[in-house]
Amino acid sequence: MIYRSLVLFAAIVCLAACQTEKKEIVFPKTDLTTVPLIPKPVKTIATHSAFGLDSNTTIYTSTIDPKFEEVGKYLSEKIKGKTGLDIAVNATPDGKVERMIYINQSDSLELESAESYQLYIKKDSILLNAKTVAGAFRGIQTLRQLIPQQSNDTLTDHPLWLIPTGKILDAPKFAYRGAMLDVARHFFTVDEVKKFMDILAYYKYNTLHLHLTDDQGWRIEIKSWPKLTEIGAATEVGGGKSGFFTQEDYKELVRYAAERHITIVPEVDMPGHTNAASVSYPFLNGNGKPVKPYSGTKVGFSTFDAQKDTVYSFLDDVIGEIAAITPGPYFHIGGDESHVTKKKDYIHFVEKVEKIVQKHGKRSIGWNEIAQADIDSSTVVQLWNEPDHATKAAKNGSKILISMAGKTYMDMKYDSISEYGLTWAGLIPVDVAYNWLPETLVEGLPVESILGIEAPLWSETIDDSAGMEYLAFPRAIGHAELGWSPTEHCDWEDYRKRLAQQVPYLNEMKINYYPTKLVDWAKE
Repeated sequence: MIYRSLVLFAAIVCLAACQTEKKEIVFPKTDLTTVPLIPKPVKTIATHSAFGLDSNTTIYTSTIDPKFEEVGKYLSEKIKGKTGLDIAVNATPDGKVERMIYINQSDSLELESAESYQLYIKKDSILLNAKTVAGAFRGIQTLRQLIPQQSNDTLTDHPLWLIPTGKILDAPKFAYRGAMLDVARHFFTVDEVKKFMDILAYYKYNTLHLHLTDDQGWRIEIKSWPKLTEIGAATEVGGGKSGFFTQEDYKELVRYAAERHITIVPEVDMPGHTNAASVSYPFLNGNGKPVKPYSGTKVGFSTFDAQKDTVYSFLDDVIGEIAAITPGPYFHIGGDESHVTKKKDYIHFVEKVEKIVQKHGKRSIGWNEIAQADIDSSTVVQLWNEPDHATKAAKNGSKILISMAGKTYMDMKYDSISEYGLTWAGLIPVDVAYNWLPETLVEGLPVESILGIEAPLWSETIDDSAGMEYLAFPRAIGHAELGWSPTEHCDWEDYRKRLAQQVPYLNEMKINYYPTKLVDWAKE
């Protein structure tokens, strides 16, 4: 495979060189190592010239896997949005090729993980090597960041966007790099979630966890239990608008995520955080009190009845319907803050629900409290507040997802004057959100037990994209680097300088980011 691909690449490069032999451009010196890439790649080597991206550039891709061509088309679309250039994919415009970008499916042994990639940039060609489509997609995010905002209009009779030459070798530190969006406390539309995913993809996130249910609202259509959305979706924190995803909406989010090589993880929070479900179907309630719609923010008062077989029949239907339209491997069962559930009932419930999830072909994730039960080693424990749960689960073979509240909870205020956010886990300025390492945060937790990092965004204080973006960015950008880049590259002083240069992208995407004074933001 690699031999045939490289022969094709060599032939195209030769063609390009022959056609441009008389049009040699003297490029100014550039330095690839100074481009403010986030996440910072594993290794960057500069060769101090430039590739001139222009209207005579063409994208070619491996054709063995047709999804590589989809990556090429995605790159072409993003280049057009940034520069206005209409770059052909696997076609030669007007019969000539002057410069080319080749996205190659490679079986190189140096590409050690599924998301690894190699980027070789020369004056007349860019070669992106990846084993998988996901690796190629991560690589083109780096290439997008290498394209400058402004063209150089002095070297030729048409605009050139000068990409520094050199070599980038890159791979993620952790397999799971996620963000969580709470659509239960306040509902967010399909378009709002799509925009969030676009930004996550740019910074190499590969997972979006959707917190679909809570006391204040049930946000996913379940055809066998229609009152969940007829009644349970009618409330949210503070009243106001409400809503839910139809199964077709959810499928569209899954499709959109897949194009960006993002896995959707659905969460049905239980046995606590279940008031909206119990209002819809009162037989589910296990706290012994009358249930009514709830729009406050107090937690821990609700629970499913862990001793009723009908509750598990209900959950079998719910999990089955969601699992059937979720191609990813995970189903999140919640498990946090079940304060009114008796401990023996809680343990019984977690163990029963885990088996239902497995029956439907998925792997459970749960908040760290589930480690109190006898969970299967395939179940992932998401650490948010009690490290002992994580170390116990890791000893039993479970993987741990790091989401410690005081570091990763993006719903916390940046400072005392933040427009949105809460404070119960403390203030989390941008430097505090970045200045830690998932691999050393929990004493006694082996690195090999860490699945990755996830940054949750709870929505008690926000109800639209402006609030979402304010709390998430720029903190989510730093979390992206902590999940991807080698430990030795995670340095605050270096990072804050690169973060400052993200302004053009943030403005281009109309992101309502928090302009912290800890960063000397670039002026456009």
